[in-house]
This record gives sequence, structure tokens and C-alpha cells, in this order.
Amino acid sequence: MAAPPPPCPFPKLHPSQLVRDDGFFMSLAYNQAIDAWRAGEVPIGAVIAVDGEIVAAAHNVVESNRDPTAHAEMLALTQAAAARGDWRLDGATVFVTKEPCPMCSGALLMSRVRRVCYAVPDPKMGCLGGATDLNQLPRMNHRLELTAGGVLEPECRTLLQAFFRGRREGAEAGPEGSPCPAAPGT
Repeated sequence: MAAPPPPCPFPKLHPSQLVRDDGFFMSLAYNQAIDAWRAGEVPIGAVIAVDGEIVAAAHNVVESNRDPTAHAEMLALTQAAAARGDWRLDGATVFVTKEPCPMCSGALLMSRVRRVCYAVPDPKMGCLGGATDLNQLPRMNHRLELTAGGVLEPECRTLLQAFFRGRREGAEAGPEGSPCPAAPGT
């Protein structure tokens, strides 16, 4: 069993409501990732917007739910489908702090979202350009627009790296754990 993560040293972001651009929505996904860390989960967050309005927001709850499918993207897709009353999420944009895994990438394609914007590429497990690209399968009847990396990438990368560094150091220190490295600028 993995060592518990240290307390999250990162503050939430407070984006202006006046400019609802990719940075705004990714900031909200980042805040979901902070909530995940504080709940002892891998810090990944997702927000879904349609026409500039948030229809879903979630973070990983794999550990607390003991559910391997309880990824931020999967939960947000379920929320968005319920909010719209339809599994087809045409016109939706998903903002997620890390490139989606095979399961989440497949679900994003199947739900017909218009666009996915992710902050941190994942060359090991990412399936929208990292390890592979499900979006480029030749027989797919739907294609996602992608914004791969760039939007809050340094902040999201730092958050993920600090979380896993803290977990490794906690495991090495034994049951007491060790403090997480300080957040940038502290």
C-alpha cells in the first residue's frame, strides 16, 4: 500500500470570472486537483464547459471509492451527461490537468465531446498523443479537437510531481511520513 500523501502545500487559484478562457477553466480543474490531493487522491481535476458555462467538475476519487474507474474525467462526463439529459456531449469542452488515460480517452471519444484541453502530457499512459493517440484511430467516427499541454502546464506538472515526490519520501521515511516539498514561491 502506498504511503499517505503529505498535506497539500499548494493554494487554490482564484481566476477572474470576467475572462472565461482556457486559463480560467483550467484553473478550476487545477482547484479540483487540489481537492483531490487534500482527500488523499492523485491530484487530477477536470471541468466540463458548454458555451462558457460549467456543467461538471470533478477530481479523482479512486482510493476513497475503491473504484478504478473513478477518474476525474469519468466522473465529470457522468455529471455533464446528467446535467444535459443526454450521453452525447456535443459542443462540450473538457479541461483536465493531465492527459487522459486509455479508459478516459475512450470515454471522451464515445461521449462525443467537441474538445479536450489538457495541461500535462503523459508519455507513459496518455492516450491523446502521449503513449498513443486514440483520436487518430482510422475507423473512429468522431474526432476530438485537442489543446495538448501549455495551459497551466507548469503549475499542474509541479503539483503532480510534488504529490508523488512526497509519497515516495513518505514511504522511505516509514509510517510517520515526511513533509512535502514546499510549493513554489514559499
